[in-house]
Amino acid sequence: MITNLGRDEVFIVALALYTWLVSPRGGRQLGVAFALSYLLNAALKYGLNLPRPFTDDPSVASAAARATAGGPGLPSGHSQLAATLWWGIAAQVRRPWVTGVTLALVALIAASRLVLHVHYPSDVAVGLLLGGAFALLAARGAFPQAGALRWAPPLAALVVAALLPIGAPREFAVGLGLAAGFWFARPTFTPPRDLAGRLIVALAGLTVVFAVYFGLGALPAGIKEIGLVRALRYALLVLVAAEGVPLLLRRWLPGEPLPAQPATRHAPVTGTR
Repeated sequence: MITNLGRDEVFIVALALYTWLVSPRGGRQLGVAFALSYLLNAALKYGLNLPRPFTDDPSVASAAARATAGGPGLPSGHSQLAATLWWGIAAQVRRPWVTGVTLALVALIAASRLVLHVHYPSDVAVGLLLGGAFALLAARGAFPQAGALRWAPPLAALVVAALLPIGAPREFAVGLGLAAGFWFARPTFTPPRDLAGRLIVALAGLTVVFAVYFGLGALPAGIKEIGLVRALRYALLVLVAAEGVPLLLRRWLPGEPLPAQPATRHAPVTGTR
């Protein structure tokens, strides 16, 4: 149960709720950092191609534990991505209780990978270090969108996804799609302040997001496994969450108010009747 807190579905829920209910712009910043962390994790995993404990000794991990472990061992994806997400939120929010909760949660997820014997301690340690670095990037980095900078990076990511060879690990296309979607997204809305609004946004928004998630996942296997198609699926999912849901729920997620205009003094009008 604890190790499954590092699943994709949990990350989707956390990123969506944080963006809608806490910090729209911070959510976009966190999403870009998360996508970059995802890509680096995949590159290191398949580039180094180091074994897991049960690769060397199949008896140390149960079948259920092995089902949570895809690809090579170093670095631990659960540890790195959990640290990126939850520590990134803590670094943005900067509240002691949030920091304490996220530290404990990431520690539990990391420890679960060791208890289940699906990672070596070095895998988890490297994952946590990298996750911490990307969490800082989520809090202090800048991902500008002015002019062509909004279009160029997402297009480059999708071009790379289109060039992925057949049979390439799915993580590369997923990471490229997430990077394209989060970079392009412009969540310019105001989170709801009242409890009723928050509940409506959370429930209705997640219903829409997971309808799209499972709907796109129902595409024929021969189509959805193409690199570009997979990347587009995840880019679309991000855009639905960051821009589509606020548009559908604009009553509870209104656009940001325009900046106040400075008062101007008009010269008195004089004349005769």
